[in-house]
Amino acid sequence: MDSPPTSDISRCLNRTRDRLFQNNRAWASDKQQQDPDYFALLSAGQTPEYLWIGCSDSRIPAEQITGLAPGEAFVHRNIANLVCNTDLNVMSVVNYAVRHLNVKHIIVCGHYGCGGVKAAMTPKDLGLLNPWLRNIRDVYRLHEGELDAIADESRRYNRLVELNVEEQCRNIAKTAAVQQSFAKDQYPVVHGWVFDFQDGLLHDLKVDFKSMLHDVQKIYNLVD
Repeated sequence: MDSPPTSDISRCLNRTRDRLFQNNRAWASDKQQQDPDYFALLSAGQTPEYLWIGCSDSRIPAEQITGLAPGEAFVHRNIANLVCNTDLNVMSVVNYAVRHLNVKHIIVCGHYGCGGVKAAMTPKDLGLLNPWLRNIRDVYRLHEGELDAIADESRRYNRLVELNVEEQCRNIAKTAAVQQSFAKDQYPVVHGWVFDFQDGLLHDLKVDFKSMLHDVQKIYNLVD
């Protein structure tokens, strides 16, 4: 089968790009009609209550699934919603959100059917992904007994998604910014959630942050 002419491909790419600008103009016009001061207020600064750390999966836009407006959530996303102490990107986001934006809640949100978690369960060389996926494989190692006892593969997969979210909450609790802010102000509180594509609902894993922080500080105390 012959490939389409280059000119046809270019026109198609231009249309898909232009669609975003058309949507943006419609959105900006709608917002201004609803509130003439909307953009003046938006440009004045941000005071979000929430830091959202989620997966890069394109099907889970944080603001849309939670009903939050621009300015209400500080958002960081990466493959499999990891919080690695060697990742200066996520560490900078946590530090800025806690020390400068004074967020009250930090939400780690995974999702069932996560491709990153599934890849980590695949015992083979995945090239550049290896060091990133090792963080999830380490979660599997920590909970190997529980996970291997789950006969159904899809249930085992979903359970690793949950355990990975809980481990990333624990990694947040290890940071100096969070420990020191919580000791001083009793916030932020860290939450672990999972999004389910089957019904569109968020599931709270009921992370006991105070208990988790207490346990973490036996080894990782950065307050005293």
